[in-house]
Amino acid sequence: ENRLANADDIAATPIKAGNNGSAGLVTVGDVATIHPSIVPNYTLVTSNGQNAVLVNVRQTFNGDSVQVVKDVSAKMKTLGLPPSVTVTPFYDQSELVKGAANAVRDAILFGAVLAGLVLFVFLRSVRLMAITAVVLPAVLAGTCLVLFALGMHFDMMTLGGMAAAVGLIIDDAVVMLEHMMRRMQEGAAKDPPGLLAAAAEMGKPLFGSTGATIVVFLPLAFISGVTGGFFKALAITMVAALTISLIVARFLIPLVSAYWLREKDAEAAENAGGLIGRMVTGDDHAAHCAFKRPKLRVLVLVLALAGAGYYSYRHVPSGFMPHMDEGGFIFDYKAQPGAALSDTNRLLKQVEQIIQATPEVASYSRRTGLQLGGGLTEADEGDIFVRLKGGSRRSIDAVMADIRQQVQAKVPGLEVETAQLMEDLIGDLTAVPQPVEIKIFGDDPQALQKSAKRVGQAIGKVQGVVEVVDGLRVAGDAIGIKVDPGAALQQGLDPDTVASQLEALVGGTSATQVRVGEQLVDVRVRGPGSLRQRASEIAQMPITAPDGHTVRVSQIARVSIIAGQKQLTREDLAPFIDVTARLEGRDLGSAMKEIRKTVAQLNLPPSIRVAYGGLYAQQQKSFTDLAMVFAAALLLAALLLTLLYERIAWTFAAMTTVLLSAACVLCGLWITGIERDIS
Repeated sequence: ENRLANADDIAATPIKAGNNGSAGLVTVGDVATIHPSIVPNYTLVTSNGQNAVLVNVRQTFNGDSVQVVKDVSAKMKTLGLPPSVTVTPFYDQSELVKGAANAVRDAILFGAVLAGLVLFVFLRSVRLMAITAVVLPAVLAGTCLVLFALGMHFDMMTLGGMAAAVGLIIDDAVVMLEHMMRRMQEGAAKDPPGLLAAAAEMGKPLFGSTGATIVVFLPLAFISGVTGGFFKALAITMVAALTISLIVARFLIPLVSAYWLREKDAEAAENAGGLIGRMVTGDDHAAHCAFKRPKLRVLVLVLALAGAGYYSYRHVPSGFMPHMDEGGFIFDYKAQPGAALSDTNRLLKQVEQIIQATPEVASYSRRTGLQLGGGLTEADEGDIFVRLKGGSRRSIDAVMADIRQQVQAKVPGLEVETAQLMEDLIGDLTAVPQPVEIKIFGDDPQALQKSAKRVGQAIGKVQGVVEVVDGLRVAGDAIGIKVDPGAALQQGLDPDTVASQLEALVGGTSATQVRVGEQLVDVRVRGPGSLRQRASEIAQMPITAPDGHTVRVSQIARVSIIAGQKQLTREDLAPFIDVTARLEGRDLGSAMKEIRKTVAQLNLPPSIRVAYGGLYAQQQKSFTDLAMVFAAALLLAALLLTLLYERIAWTFAAMTTVLLSAACVLCGLWITGIERDIS
């Protein structure tokens, strides 16, 4: 019944006038002004130009992205929000998962249909089509069971692995079925035992081809770092799918075929032999021409493909992640050091006008003083998440470049960086989201700063390099209060007591809460605004000593304005400055080659050491790991083929074919302009 209910109740609350026993009582209203206000705000969140609340929903390690989104959407419908409140989703990770799941579904359907059509065209058997149509979903269902047993879940990599395995699964089934049908046509297999014997003939070739593919994917499961996080799930999925496919093709398909295929299936295949016969005749003719002078032809082919592969390897562009359009990007910004929230907001109003005027933008959300990942920053920086429209539009890279160039031209004093969501996520995992990072180490601060400025200016002239940040970030100015311990002690004070009282006077403290309706409202006690606008006013603030007397801050401390301090960074205790940049219209490999050459030509002082990080360092590490995986896969495949066929010459021929195929892949990448990356 005695609960405080409003400002009048607070004003009538009695308090002691001093700390001694003889002190009288006064009311809060006698010594303070009570009025409604707002909580001091050092962050700002907007959506499409209006104030908003950002809610980040994170799933647990074993969470289901699609189910989490469904549950959150269902819960939002039951909240009973007022009609004036609009809820807009800005990023939905389940869309990527559902897209991958749809791709797997389409791959299964198209794969089954196309495989059935191929079998029907060449063998004219409905039964063979039915067997193939059943085998594919059965193998993938078994793969799902393996993933479930291992505690894995559907994501882009596991679903992508299943989609990639579809062709190999169908290949195993088609090879076995075609061989059994051929034996039926020859009359060597007319009953179930004969058909099972025909299937046994394909055992070793089937184990060899599928086993070689399996051992190729095994080393991928042991890669570490960011690349390992991507490929481990892919490798496990592929190995599981191919192992089940091998078992089904070797044992299940022969059993079903032996008791289901009929003589009329062989007769139908005979009637379709005209097309196959012409193809076999053409193949025999080509082989006969090639084997007239085999050594010369093989030598010429090997040298030609090896030379073309080496040339392509030297000229094909390289990157870290494949280019994709995620439908949204992050726009990071930073105003002048120490800019107030209102000043930063004024600049960002201009940025919002540019974003709203871009026809491809569907919506956007802005955070100032904090980041999309939830981290707190200064009031002079933050980020904007821009979501683009679907359908026909400019590429996301073109939209990002257009907005960035307009902001740089129309909003001076604002440093900006742009990145797609996946790139920003990879950057968060590696602590450096920029593709280009040049770490400059040195013990002399002056030489370090000069070198960083020179490097930043130099790489800014490299073609394709944009958003250069020289690393010389300065914090905003601060008011320094240095307490004189002797003077404070004479007044019965210490630095901690002075700091706590100043914090209460300037920032205020929450003394209690008042219930207004269903909401608890804080009651904040702070000094009047006229005492905290300038450093000179802070120097005149009263500090209460333990015995009750008051002293001015200037009597026991020196108040001054401290210029902004440069950001200090260390790596393994060594001071360094990192110069970062992004790329536009150029691949990472060629750009870094020119950047390294440019930095080397600067002739930096001997005390300065340069190292390269960012996504480039991750790319180099990933390429090294994948090269080791490639070598391990070749050795394992060679060992498997040698054990199966016991012919070193055959193994050598197979490995040479693999290497020449890799050379052809490089040629294809160079011709099509596709980057060489971890995918």
